[in-house]
Amino acid sequence: MDLILKQKNLNKKSLKEKTMEYGKMIKFSHTIFALPFALSAVVLAWQTQAPSYLDLVWILLAMVGARSAAMGFNRIVDASIDKKNPRTAIREIPSGILSKSQAAFFVVLSSAVFIGAAALLSHLCFLLSFPVLFFLFFYSYTKRFTKYCHLYLGFAISLAPVGAWVAITNSLSFGVVFLSLGLWAYIAGFDILYACQDIDFDRKHGLFSLPSKLGPQKAMNISAWLHVSTLVFFTAMYLSFQMHPVFLFFLAGIAILLVIEHKLVKPDNLTHINLAFFHINSVISVLVFLGVLFEVFFR
Repeated sequence: MDLILKQKNLNKKSLKEKTMEYGKMIKFSHTIFALPFALSAVVLAWQTQAPSYLDLVWILLAMVGARSAAMGFNRIVDASIDKKNPRTAIREIPSGILSKSQAAFFVVLSSAVFIGAAALLSHLCFLLSFPVLFFLFFYSYTKRFTKYCHLYLGFAISLAPVGAWVAITNSLSFGVVFLSLGLWAYIAGFDILYACQDIDFDRKHGLFSLPSKLGPQKAMNISAWLHVSTLVFFTAMYLSFQMHPVFLFFLAGIAILLVIEHKLVKPDNLTHINLAFFHINSVISVLVFLGVLFEVFFR
């Protein structure tokens, strides 16, 4: 009896450890970069048509499923490249913690969760889930042929707010398009900064990125202009939705954080890139959501 209990505990521990390994593989904590934007679209759409609580559950499941599938697919496609790069060799697949077949099972399961959640939202969402998955998966190949892969990544992730809006309203609006464009420029901008870490590696292995093709200074200038565009798009959203002026206080906070981010990361000094990438960007995403939430409350 004691032996059976010990075996059960071992199996439970193994399942928990395996779940944590999958979570690390897809960097589940990074969901905070895009999820607040999708939730912002939900809050804004609520003014047009209130969703049911089940709709909110399906939207969250769809978001998590889509991102998990995309990240898992990326790790499979990039496994051979990651193994050669000292910065990424410790990732789960190249280090042998997870096999490609295990990652593939995870991708299939996550894709099924996304498609199933989309189907439960509406027939239109179900039909759109397939091209969305294609766009998300295709990103993994862009660094092999275009230096504009960062812009494509921004586009793929920017589908989240539009998807949440369509799920609730079955329509589009200029306001949510501006929100998505803001997310596009925001993601593309900081992905360019993050890619500066791999300039030498990308050049050596024939991979494409703006930093490796244009140099860090020019790439960082493009990143800065993209983040200026982020503020322009958020302002356009503010005007389009005729939002309460309280949103402008949060927009000012976002502007200050973006300036700090670009002050921290320099062409000849990348020591603070993790601080800029993981911490400041997380705060910016949350500020967007809080700005929308407070705006609706005051309105």
